[in-house]
Amino acid sequence: MATPIKPTPILTGRDSIRFAKAMENVQKISPEERKEYEEAYEWYKKAARFPIYPK
Repeated sequence: MATPIKPTPILTGRDSIRFAKAMENVQKISPEERKEYEEAYEWYKKAARFPIYPK
């Protein structure tokens, strides 16, 4: 049987500040980049020899 996953620790101090700033400054990707990533994902999904669940 699998080992249970421990709860994720709460961020405090400088880590929490750095995380909050990173979440405020999320950079969006261009539609061309997104299409490229989706095509690569589809290619890997076809090449996979194990089940990949739908999005």
